[in-house]
Amino acid sequence: MTVKKFSDADVNEVKAGTKTTMQVLISSDEAPNFAMRRFEIQPGGGMPNHTNEVEHEQLVLSGRARVGIGDEVYEVEKDNVVFIPAGVAHWYESIGDEPFAFICSVPNLPDRIEILD
Repeated sequence: MTVKKFSDADVNEVKAGTKTTMQVLISSDEAPNFAMRRFEIQPGGGMPNHTNEVEHEQLVLSGRARVGIGDEVYEVEKDNVVFIPAGVAHWYESIGDEPFAFICSVPNLPDRIEILD
């Protein structure tokens, strides 16, 4: 078992996004079934429309965002949970004055990201 502070995890820029960083909190090397990551998107930043081969389970920690999932657009905020099925196009746009931060868990399976925009 691993216990650590997320503030100790390396912060890496997400190249496909704008004003977006990611921390790997629990890697696929540390857990057999799921990896856990923390994303932070600064106001005005976002992630382009893309697909992944694995599903995403997310918990919003702070801020607000518009999230496109398939043909639907949702406004999400702190304490919302979001499910993105495998293969479904999705995007993020941080709105408001504070960073949009969320935890994202994904299965430890092969994944390929395809940018659609």
